[in-house]
Amino acid sequence: SRGLGDVYKRQVRGRGEAMKLIHCADLHLDSSMTTHLTKEKAKERKAELLASFNRMMEYADRENVSAVLIAGDLFDRKNISATARNAVYHAISTRPEMTFYYLKGNHDVRLFLPNGKECPENLKLFGEEWTAYVQADEGCRLVISGVELCEENHALIANSLTLNREDVNIVMLHGQEAEYAAQDKAEVVPLRDLRGKGIDYLALGHVHGYKKETLDSRGEYCYPGCLECRGFDEYGEHGFVLLDVDLEEKTVASEFIPFALRNGHYVEVDVSDCMSTAEIMDAINETAKKEHLPHEDFVKFVLVGEMALASEKDLDYLNQWIQDDYYTVKVTDKTKIRIDYEDYQNDASLRGEFVRLVQADEKLSDEEKAQMIQYGIRALEGEEIE
Repeated sequence: SRGLGDVYKRQVRGRGEAMKLIHCADLHLDSSMTTHLTKEKAKERKAELLASFNRMMEYADRENVSAVLIAGDLFDRKNISATARNAVYHAISTRPEMTFYYLKGNHDVRLFLPNGKECPENLKLFGEEWTAYVQADEGCRLVISGVELCEENHALIANSLTLNREDVNIVMLHGQEAEYAAQDKAEVVPLRDLRGKGIDYLALGHVHGYKKETLDSRGEYCYPGCLECRGFDEYGEHGFVLLDVDLEEKTVASEFIPFALRNGHYVEVDVSDCMSTAEIMDAINETAKKEHLPHEDFVKFVLVGEMALASEKDLDYLNQWIQDDYYTVKVTDKTKIRIDYEDYQNDASLRGEFVRLVQADEKLSDEEKAQMIQYGIRALEGEEIE
């Protein structure tokens, strides 16, 4: 018995050396990406995502990969373009020697096959009850199990999972890691309940950055992250995970493979000593040189530090100034205002009176005082305030 409603299917592989598998997730093919990009670049980036999927398949051919684990969110929306449907179907159907294990994520739809096409024999699907496949049987078996989380099953998945400890066990799930199951959230992977189950590698999807951690004394869990960066919130290198399964030693080794055409960068720029927008731009350029930021990537510059009250800063101008330096770029502000109240103690101007008045208000926090003084002085100088 392998759990409630379990489907157990066998696919036998001949004896040989250690097997290679690819673990990928959150490809989000057909994503519109119009939030951060112009219409032209969004169209280009959409094509690049599909091209990267095909490049990954070519990598799999070169490396003699036996199977590809797609741990959810292969697509980004329900209405999939014919181009994306045909490209994925072609990649799978023309590689009959390679097995594709596709576990649907929260963005996916069940039937993505082109009209009139049947499901290829080498495409293995999962459902809302545990399904297990034998990928290889060479004395020690490699078993790949998975279930698609939903409101009806998420509280029972850990208890209904039964694995043979003599097998090499890979388990596929799509959801957010947590120590405990959540009663009101279906997409939660309860790590505590999965420990001690005999899992060698927990192949996850849903988190858009690469992460690998120890699950228990036997296995590890891993998010490969997105194959490609799609916005300013997907930082770091992107790619997939290459698994090396040794059935004689009963081991699963994993390696992250950077593969993206474009990556995302979150870069903090200390502008504490800057007094003008031009000086801030110099600080951004100096930081960019030190970080060796590729011009073909997504870059988000975040201004940090404490700036003098008298300093001048125009974010619109900064964003316009730097827009052609990277594929797409954004400058945001997280600076604080530095106020030396002693400078205003004897200031007889309206500005000095305003600063002293705000400073004396005991109901305001220091941060609120600094913000109020900043806006007030800008208003006194005739500047526009958003």
